[in-house]
Amino acid sequence: MIGVKFDDKAFAKDMKSMLDYSAGFLEGAKSGKMKLLENLGEGFKEMLGKFIDSMATVNPSKLHHVYEWHNNGDPGSRLFDISFTVSTINGLSMFSDFRQSTTVSKSSNVPFFDKANIMERGISMTVRPRNSTVLSFDVNGKAVYTKKPVVVTEPGGPDVQGGFNDAFDMFFNQYLSQSMLYSSGLGQHLSSPKEFVTNFSRAKTGGKSTGYRVGYRWISRGSINFA
Repeated sequence: MIGVKFDDKAFAKDMKSMLDYSAGFLEGAKSGKMKLLENLGEGFKEMLGKFIDSMATVNPSKLHHVYEWHNNGDPGSRLFDISFTVSTINGLSMFSDFRQSTTVSKSSNVPFFDKANIMERGISMTVRPRNSTVLSFDVNGKAVYTKKPVVVTEPGGPDVQGGFNDAFDMFFNQYLSQSMLYSSGLGQHLSSPKEFVTNFSRAKTGGKSTGYRVGYRWISRGSINFA
């Protein structure tokens, strides 16, 4: 007669350690969520800047106002900053602010104050002479002189108003698709937690604390990477 002795106490202990490891992994992944969102924020910040640069290059009539004069699409000439915040309540939130222009257009001798903001919002302007009694400016290549104030209803041109906001929305609502997140490597990383499997052999001895460390490390390594 052949007998087999089954150590149910050792089995139960091993099972508990593996379950603790799994629970710890999930808790660690949850704790690492904020780090993941920070990684995504940095990636989106870079990608969004490049996207707007590209849009400004191909469609300068809508986005020339958020760059220094005659430098559409140049990252070093941006008149906007992109930032983000991460919180447990709102998750990842992206923001933008406009910078002051420091360059001078061909028709002026001082920088255009609040250039990007005024043109983006379509704020009408009244131009008056400062050091003279006569205003001079070009209209379709012809010099025009007047003593009266000039009201500019569409500073920057008819296509400029809301152009930056449109590009911002287009990036998140159209350009940043699920397929692009996958091609960045993020989708594969999140859908295949290899660290969980490769470290599973440590579950018997490490239990929940090991699972927590592995889960945190796995989720916090998630990022987007576009060439």
